[in-house]
Amino acid sequence: MSAMSPPASSPLPVSAAASAAASSPSSSDVPVEQAPAFSPLYQQIKALLTRSLQDGEWRPGEAIPSELELAARFRVSQGTVRKAIDELAAENLLMRRQGKGTFVATHSEEKVQYRFLRLQPDDTGAVQPLARRILECRRLRAPVDVARALDLRGGDSAVEIRRTLSTADQVVVYDDIWLPGVLFKGLTQERLEECRGPLYGLFETEFGVRMIRAEERIRAIAADASQAEVLGVAPGAPLLSVERTSYTYGDKPVELRRGLYCTSRHHYRNELS
Repeated sequence: MSAMSPPASSPLPVSAAASAAASSPSSSDVPVEQAPAFSPLYQQIKALLTRSLQDGEWRPGEAIPSELELAARFRVSQGTVRKAIDELAAENLLMRRQGKGTFVATHSEEKVQYRFLRLQPDDTGAVQPLARRILECRRLRAPVDVARALDLRGGDSAVEIRRTLSTADQVVVYDDIWLPGVLFKGLTQERLEECRGPLYGLFETEFGVRMIRAEERIRAIAADASQAEVLGVAPGAPLLSVERTSYTYGDKPVELRRGLYCTSRHHYRNELS
């Protein structure tokens, strides 16, 4: 690099942007390999911003620096930073607030309490909040299938949570939730019952684990006797089985959720693009 550095608003070559970010005092621990030189420049900035989110430089709910400040920090144009932020906002990692700035997304402020739940009532004019009931929370050695799904080693512990979600007169969801034990030390049934907000909000604020995306497998099944008892339906009644794996930064699996949905008065709705 020449002795005279370019102005903050002047874009650097692709590899130079990563080097400048890595040498910045506020980015000194961001590895350059997180922003490979063959990536488009805005993707490099996106990768560096994601690493800052992962490292907790800006906490959930906090404002991040302005586009101008980030452009100066990474020594790229404001437009490059804006494009990176646009993608992070589209992925629900950041939230833009008109006239206030850009904030780290938080499950504690979700408009919809259940982040990935796509079950909706058939009668949209009769929407009722779903009441949560914790049936069990226990810590045990992760079963083989759970350990595989959560990328755990043999013998690692896991936390199992069983719960229901209900309207005033019907159990709608029966969930069997598995979490890595090492990440959720101290999580108990009492703490879950005390929680009045989203579980993901609790996981984020008290355990530092944020679910940022999920994958689901859906199939139709017939309720067996034990499932029918919990859901208040007849054995053999049709149910929707939804197996979801949720991931945090770096595509690390941090939750396996096996849900049974009663669809007598509800349907699964998703938007595709």
